[in-house]
Amino acid sequence: MKRRVVVTGLGAVTPIGNTVEAFWASVKKGTVGIGEITKFDASDYKVKLAAEVKDFDPKERMDAKAARRMEPFSQYAVAAAKEAFEDAGLDMEKEDAFRVGVIVGSGIGSLQVIEREYEKILTKGPSRVNPLMVPLMISNMAAGNISIQLGLRGKCTNVVTACATGTNCIGDAFRAIQYGDAEVMLAGGTESSVCPTGIAGFSSLTALSTTPDPLRASIPFDKERNGFVLGEGAGVVVLEELEHAKERGAHIYAELVGYGATGDAYHITAPMEDGSGAAKAMETAMQEAGVTPAQVDYINAHGTATHHNDLFETRAIKLAFGDAAKDVQINSTKSMIGHLLGAAGAVEFIVCVKSLQDQFVHQTMGTTETDEECDLNYTLGAPVERELCCAMSNSLGFGGHNASLVVKKFEE
Repeated sequence: MKRRVVVTGLGAVTPIGNTVEAFWASVKKGTVGIGEITKFDASDYKVKLAAEVKDFDPKERMDAKAARRMEPFSQYAVAAAKEAFEDAGLDMEKEDAFRVGVIVGSGIGSLQVIEREYEKILTKGPSRVNPLMVPLMISNMAAGNISIQLGLRGKCTNVVTACATGTNCIGDAFRAIQYGDAEVMLAGGTESSVCPTGIAGFSSLTALSTTPDPLRASIPFDKERNGFVLGEGAGVVVLEELEHAKERGAHIYAELVGYGATGDAYHITAPMEDGSGAAKAMETAMQEAGVTPAQVDYINAHGTATHHNDLFETRAIKLAFGDAAKDVQINSTKSMIGHLLGAAGAVEFIVCVKSLQDQFVHQTMGTTETDEECDLNYTLGAPVERELCCAMSNSLGFGGHNASLVVKKFEE
C-alpha cells in the first residue's frame, strides 16, 4: 500500500522575490523579473537579458562562514530549504533524523567556480587552484549542504535531469515517502548559471531570446517567441507522510497524488515532435492520481518560449487530455521569472500549490498573439480567479526527460 503524501512547507528564492510570500505577491501582480545582465559585462554577447535573483544576502539566511563555503546555487538551496523547514514547523529534536531526508538537485552546479579556477590555472598555474573547487562545483552539494545545515540524516540524493531536475527530485521524494523510506523529505531544485559560460553556451545553442525588451523576451506560446530567458533561484518543498503530518498538527497545503516520468529516446535537445513522451508522463501522473483529464483544472506548463518546446508541449497536452485540452487552464510562470533550469519545476510546483490555496491562476505575461497551432487556453491578458481542485506541473529537460506532478486540494 502506497502511503499518502502531503505538502507542509514551502521555500523559494526567485527573480521576483526571495521568500515564498514575496514571490507569490509578485506573481499575483504579474511582475516580470527580467532585466539587463548585471553579474558580468555582457556587452560582447548577443544576449543582454537574464532573470537574476536580486538583493540576496546569504549572511541573512545562514551562517556567514558556511555561506563562504557555498556557491550561489547552494546558497539559494539552503535559503529556500530553511524557509520551507521553518514553514513546516519541523522540530528535529522530536524527529528521527534518519527518517527525514533531502532530494534537491541542480542541473549544472557551479559554472562560476570552474571559470574562476580555470583562469587561475592559465595565469598562475595549477598549484593555485582553490582546494574547495570540487565541493563548491558539484551539483549534489545543494542537497549535502541542506542536510548539514538542518541535521537531516535520511536519504540524501540529487537528481540531475537538466530542466526536469526539480520535478524529478520532488517525484523521487514522493516515492521515498510513499514506500516507507522516509517520513519527511525536503525536495526541489536550485540553479545559478547567469555567468559568461552559461550565457555563451545557451546562446551558441540558439536557445536564448535575443530580444532587448524585458517584457517581450520570455513570451511562451507567442508567435514571436525566439528563445528562453536564463533565470536563477531555488524552490524547496517539505513533503510529509499524511499521518505523520496530522500527528504533529502540521499545516497541510495540499496533497501530492501523482507522478509520471518518461524519456523521449529521440534527441539531445529537442522534444519528441508529436509530444508522445511528455503526454505519457502526464497520463501516468493522472492515472496514479486517480483523476481524468476533465478533473485537472490547471496546468503549469513547461512553457519555455522556445519554438519547439511550446509547440510540442501543446501537442502533448492535446494527446494526453483529448477533448478536455480545450477546457484546462494553462499558464507559464517562466513568462515572469525566465527559465530557472534545474529549479524551474520546483518553483512551478510551489505556484501550483499556491494557486490551489488562493483559487488563482496567474496570467502568462508578455504573450499577446499565439501560434496557429498553440491554440489552447494559456491565460492571456489577465489572471483568472476560478475554482481549482487539481493542478498539474510539467517539466521537459534536455536529453528527453519528461516529468509531471499532480497535486490536489487536501481532503481527509
